[in-house]
This record gives sequence, structure tokens and C-alpha cells, in this order.
Amino acid sequence: MRESWRWYGPLDRIGLQEIAQTGASGIVTALHEIPYGEVWTAEAIEARKRLVANADLGLEWAVVESLPVHERIKRGDGKLDALFANYRQSMANLAAAGVRTICYNFMPLIDWTRTRLRSPVARGGTCLRFDTVEMCALELFMLERGEAENDYPAETRLKARDWYDASSGEDRERLLAAVMAGLPGAYDRYDIPGLRAALADWTGIDAATLRRNFARFLDEVIPAAEDLGMRFCVHPDDPPRDLLGLPRIVSDADDIAFVLGHREELANGLTLCSGSLGANPANDVPAIARRFADRIHFAHLRNVAKEPDGSFEEAAHLAGDTDMVALCGVLLSEERRRRSEGRDDHEIPFRPDHGHELLSDAGRDTHPGYPLVGRMRGLAELRGVMSALSHQGTTFHG
Repeated sequence: MRESWRWYGPLDRIGLQEIAQTGASGIVTALHEIPYGEVWTAEAIEARKRLVANADLGLEWAVVESLPVHERIKRGDGKLDALFANYRQSMANLAAAGVRTICYNFMPLIDWTRTRLRSPVARGGTCLRFDTVEMCALELFMLERGEAENDYPAETRLKARDWYDASSGEDRERLLAAVMAGLPGAYDRYDIPGLRAALADWTGIDAATLRRNFARFLDEVIPAAEDLGMRFCVHPDDPPRDLLGLPRIVSDADDIAFVLGHREELANGLTLCSGSLGANPANDVPAIARRFADRIHFAHLRNVAKEPDGSFEEAAHLAGDTDMVALCGVLLSEERRRRSEGRDDHEIPFRPDHGHELLSDAGRDTHPGYPLVGRMRGLAELRGVMSALSHQGTTFHG
């Protein structure tokens, strides 16, 4: 598997020289500065590609994460021909530059959601955390979204009331800022009235409607991806549950089967994110990987520790609820199968996703969940697992 690393471009507080020292060679990045819906020009793509390669560090732009899907496409809002045409042109420009793997998501409004960005962990350091009680407090008592009564059990609502009554203005600001951190980079962060207004744009859009809009998106882009020799890979919902009254439709094996079954071309694939899928207690992540192995084009490897009320936090890569050794075995086995078929795209790029803030990570103010030392620890652990499994020379059953 190809060791890769998420890099947010020139404004990332972690530099390419530091990334090279982790041992990763594939860079996972995007043109975050380009507004959604606009074409990624050939010139802009080549400039980013040169920036990565000219560091003379053995690095290469391996995966786009993400070529974002405009919110109007997700909502099915108005005439969309120009947006689809721009998206396909960006794909063509990336393919011409030799960047052929695209990770994307179809999550409404917010890409990922956490309620704490620096939750303490044992023995020092911090992690990302999703606390169900805090999320309920935000929905019911800050946003005053009455429909949220139906989304949380009575016990959680009572605890959320207690949290809200005991919270300070600073506590509430911290909570809102953590949730807003999941907005795409090109978007302004909302205050409470602004978030209410943004959510109003989604009124009447249920899971069935969102699924139809997703199917249309696939019909518009997957034939082009197939023609261009690209690999498209949808990222699962994070977390895999409805939030803020917004539906989530890539949360479990049945959802993935719908996406991959709607367009059966090889270009229509999956980003296997073990953390996102692992936050759903019903998901057996190695089993999902086995089921869809032939369509996995990219992997995010991380772990979460779940709690009975639906809360979870980022665990060390080998210490959470998902059997990471089994999962790595599934991916390595799939790579070996592809090699046996003589495929030149047999190698699956992966990156150590998220990580605890450890040691010198403190105070660097990197993107939430993307510290240097914590992710390097994760990469080293994953590298060790994969080396050991490969050394065994066995067939990996997970």
C-alpha cells in the first residue's frame, strides 16, 4: 500500500520537508482556495503539482481530497448543467496532469462533525471528540430546533438540558466553533442565526431526495471518470448518523451498496474510512472492506472508541474498537489479488487519518485532527502492521 499524507497546501502549518521525514511519498491535497463550482484550471493544477514535486523530496500528488461537490448539486437546486460541466472539466484537467484518484463526499452542508477539537486523552495529549449530549444541547437549546426532540432519547435530552444550564457563554462558543470546524474550507463559519439560515436551505430534503440527487451526480460524472481512467471514491459520512435535521446516506454497508450498485463501472468506488464507518456500532469495518474490496480506491485508516450513548472519540490507531490488523490484512489481500491480475493500479493509497496531538504538536495550531507527531505515530504503527502481515506471506482473511 502506498503511504500518503494529507496536506492542506501552502497554508498548511506542516511543511513538505516535514512530511517527507515521515516516510510517506504520496501527497493528498486539493486546491482549497478555488470556490466550489468553479473549474480547476490546468495551470492551477500544474502549479500545485510542481510545488509538491519541486521540493525534491520524493513526493508526488497522489490523491485529490477533495474535488468538492457544490451544495446546489446535493440539494438538486435549480439548473445544474453548468456546475456538472465545470466538475467534468476539472476532472479532465486533473487526469491530463496525471492525478487520477479523487476522494469526495456527499454530506449535506457540513463535511464532518465533532463537539470538541482538543479533548484530553490519558497520559497527555488531546483528540477529536463527538459528545452526543453536547450535540443535543446545540440542536435543542442553542439552535432551538424543536424537531431534534425526535432525534435523541429522553435521557440524552435531560443531560443536554443540564449541560446547557451549567454552560457559560464561552462553553457554547467553543461548542459552536468545534461544529463549524467541519464546514468546507471555502465556507464562512456561521453564528447561530447564520446556521439556522443555512439549514433552512435544506428544508424538505429527506434521505430519499438526497439519494436521488446523488444518483444524478454519479450519472453525470462516472462515465467521464471511466473514459479518463480515473478512480472516484466516495467518503462515508462522519459521523454516520443524521445531524441537525440533515440526512446522511453513506453510513453503512447498505448505503455503500446503493452507491456502488447505481454505477457499476470500476471508476465508481469507495474511500474506506475506518473511523467514519467505525463510529456506527452496527458496522463491522473489516467485513465491509471484504465485501467492497474490489472497489476500494483509497483508504483512511484511523480508529475510534465508542460509548453507549453514541459518543465517540479518536483513539490511537491500534487501540480503538476496529480490528486494524484484520482491516489491513483485507486491504493487503486485495492488493495481492489485483497484482495477480496484472493491474497497473493494484496499489491502494492510504493515509493515517487524524491523530492525537502529542508532544510538540501542542501550540502548532494545525488543522483539527491533523497534527504532525500524532499522525506520524499512526503511520509508524500501520507500517509495522503491514510489514508484519506481508512478511508472513499468507493469504489475508481479516
